[in-house]
Amino acid sequence: MSVMLLTMDAYLLHIIFCIFTVAIYFFFAHMQKWFCLLWCNPMILTILTLIVLLSSINIEYQTYQQATWGLTWLIEPAVVAFGYPLYQQFSAIKSHWKTVFFLLLVANILVIVLSLVLVVFLVGLSKIAISLSLKSITTAIAITLAQQLNGDISITAFAVILAGLLGSFLGIPWLKFIHVTSPKAQGLAIGAASHALGTAAVSQISYQHGAFASLALILTAIISVIIAPVLITYCLNLM
Repeated sequence: MSVMLLTMDAYLLHIIFCIFTVAIYFFFAHMQKWFCLLWCNPMILTILTLIVLLSSINIEYQTYQQATWGLTWLIEPAVVAFGYPLYQQFSAIKSHWKTVFFLLLVANILVIVLSLVLVVFLVGLSKIAISLSLKSITTAIAITLAQQLNGDISITAFAVILAGLLGSFLGIPWLKFIHVTSPKAQGLAIGAASHALGTAAVSQISYQHGAFASLALILTAIISVIIAPVLITYCLNLM
């Protein structure tokens, strides 16, 4: 009976936290629609609101994460859905796949190594360095890698979301500012650096943006799973 009650309490907590989180997000989404302000990003405002509320009632991130496992699970089918624009632009992608793979491989190596070295040099804590070096991978994979490499999943989750948010509303303006105007290049850059959130944002611009962003997201995840554990371990041993 006690086990059943604990299970019922866990499910009740799960439902409450999920509804509460979604309600906050939709509130800020409607606010952004009303005021049409770029900085009024519903994801950022939801995160800030949850941080304040959870801190005020002394609920740790791990507790919140466990209570909202349903929302976390939805990330996986959402990422799979990005394969649709990839399918639509398959013929265009097929002719560039070798170049794209090479560029993403080099970019991943540079991002992981530079992030790791800079954080170790500036902060001196390998745990934080590991966590931040995984910021450009989609959330589910980044958290799994952070756990395997003894990083801090809270820092990793925050870094991943921040990278996604910055790329989703500042990525395209920045790329245009440095005269990167090709939809293919813009899609690859946003997908590689800002994963699912960035891909969702640029998919609204055109199918070509969405297809190349989806390609970058998928390949970056695959490449990171293969090279990140070896590369991070090797770099930490050298330092």
